[in-house]
Amino acid sequence: MNRKSVLKKYNNKKILLKIVFLAAMIILGFSRFILHDQKQYADTSGDWRLILVDKNHYIPKDYRMNLIRLSNGKQVDSRIYPSLQKMFNDARASGLALFVREGYRTSQDQQQIMNERIREYENQGNSKRRATKMAEKYVAIPGTSEHQLGLSIDINADQTKCSSEKVYSWLDNNAYKYGFIKRYPSNKSYITGIHNEPWHYRYVGKEAAATIKKQNLCLEEYLKKYKQPDCLFYKIWRYTL
Repeated sequence: MNRKSVLKKYNNKKILLKIVFLAAMIILGFSRFILHDQKQYADTSGDWRLILVDKNHYIPKDYRMNLIRLSNGKQVDSRIYPSLQKMFNDARASGLALFVREGYRTSQDQQQIMNERIREYENQGNSKRRATKMAEKYVAIPGTSEHQLGLSIDINADQTKCSSEKVYSWLDNNAYKYGFIKRYPSNKSYITGIHNEPWHYRYVGKEAAATIKKQNLCLEEYLKKYKQPDCLFYKIWRYTL
């Protein structure tokens, strides 16, 4: 078999594989449409530290975690507690007074926060529909809040002892050393869909946190860059490139 025939056979194989891939994706998409499944659920089959939850990735209903209660009554996933405690110990040793303002939330907690924000906008004269849209810009839809994973915390300063700016600055410069990232930085809101939240930190593990900090990434960018989907269709597509 000459070189021209080999190349032709190889190219035909690539074309066939691409057709199979595209057909499979069309079938999957059509199946989702038929079943009216408009929700896309977060992938919890991989590294638990890197689960992506946002307005497009709902927390699966069967997601479970072991919670541990902090001294002020707030709860977090027990797996992040040692790192959280170490970070707080070091921050306090640096003269900062800080506390966990919010940890784990249930879906019911999140719904209550959403309802309160909607009522606030309604009281300002907005319709229910408009008030809901306005609220969703600042409050995560129940089922899509990172707080429901138990991996995120809101950290505030005890302002009778130190300023919020000092706490936020220390966290911004040091949290990655303990495996935490500022989840919603101001320069990434066009990606995360969430306005700047200097108090909201998410545990992703030391390795990922160091890379995210060094390369100025948000979690979405990190996952896209370093954690490509490991599925059959993706492998076929890459093979045919």
